[in-house]
Amino acid sequence: MKPVPVKKQQVLVDRLMKACGGAYSPKTRRKYFISGPQWAAAYQGQALFHAPTRQPVGFEEVIGEYSKIGIGHWVTHDSDVIPTEAMGKDEQWQIVESIKKSLKKHGLECSMVTTETFFHAVWAASPAAESPQVREYAAHRVRNTVDIGHELGAQFAVYWPGSLGYYTQGAVEETETLRWYAEALNAACERDIEVARKKKRAPLKHCLEAKPFEPQAEILLPTSDAMLAFISSGLLSHPEMVGLNPEYLHELMWGGAPRAALARALVAGKLWHFDINDGYRLKHDVDIAIGLVNPLDWLNVLVMLRSHNYKGPFNLDYKPPRTTSNSGVFAVSFPTAVDRFITLWEMAGEVMEDKIVQEAIAALKAGGPPVDTHDADAIAAAHRELLTLHELVAHRIFQILVGAHRGRTYSA
Repeated sequence: MKPVPVKKQQVLVDRLMKACGGAYSPKTRRKYFISGPQWAAAYQGQALFHAPTRQPVGFEEVIGEYSKIGIGHWVTHDSDVIPTEAMGKDEQWQIVESIKKSLKKHGLECSMVTTETFFHAVWAASPAAESPQVREYAAHRVRNTVDIGHELGAQFAVYWPGSLGYYTQGAVEETETLRWYAEALNAACERDIEVARKKKRAPLKHCLEAKPFEPQAEILLPTSDAMLAFISSGLLSHPEMVGLNPEYLHELMWGGAPRAALARALVAGKLWHFDINDGYRLKHDVDIAIGLVNPLDWLNVLVMLRSHNYKGPFNLDYKPPRTTSNSGVFAVSFPTAVDRFITLWEMAGEVMEDKIVQEAIAALKAGGPPVDTHDADAIAAAHRELLTLHELVAHRIFQILVGAHRGRTYSA
């Protein structure tokens, strides 16, 4: 192939994207509760060791492009769209009004707002620092985000306490820090009750998001299980208002099983919001788009969520690769991520309805012939052959993933 001129490269990408086929229409995509973050689309490719590779993108362009793709919900950090120095001031409300107009123009809804408590220098010692001034500022910021959320019609508020921790041991007193962090959440919930009553709308669902490491060396609330314990610790004034926003990769990063973490959240009745992406175990937060690393695991995750009638949002919390251009973000990154999710979601329904899977699971639950339930050897012998069905079920799910159950084979 000859070198491709710069002016023809985007045309080439667009042509090959169309040649891939299998895309869903914007109308079909909007049927799913998928939300697109401002920060994901506006991510410029920068990181600790990386310079930006893309130009800045404002909320007007992001909202407009999401509308074209068929992403029906938009979410944001407060500081993604409002300068820190404008928080709570007239300039903030002018920006919020512009966002409302843009959402209405393009037919999108704001489903979630979140407070940035990790980037600005004021958070160097976390939002639950020793200084009462820092903690009061943290309370101000989360209360302000509640105000923004209600003004934009959001249903959820998410909190990622990524700077709640330390680099050096002994620098903080952990129990005291957790109490101080709870005070900020209590301030948010109290403001929420007040504003919701005035606006005659439901309070927000406040969701905690865990991450095992980064940016601090040691994190005080590193996993969804730690968050569940924190919610039920007695430190929160309104624990009934606080649930979880697990992130798929965050659970994978520490070597855990995302499906198991989701199961524990479901059992606790606290799975309210879900950040979807992909990545690798025991690595950094690479935020790859859903299904590009662990498609089989993702299929099993969605089988679980469909089985338990999960109705919450699926938030596309990932970073388009640094190699992707500005146009590629909206021409390739987001439409393909949405389409892989829809395919896997519908495929999960196929797994649930598959006769082979159903019969195998039913047989496992029925068990073997009656034996003395105090005789371990007899029980093991009565079930030995049935237990082979575990591997058979896994094979069948793989067949559904690759289409082998529909006759897809390769000649060798």
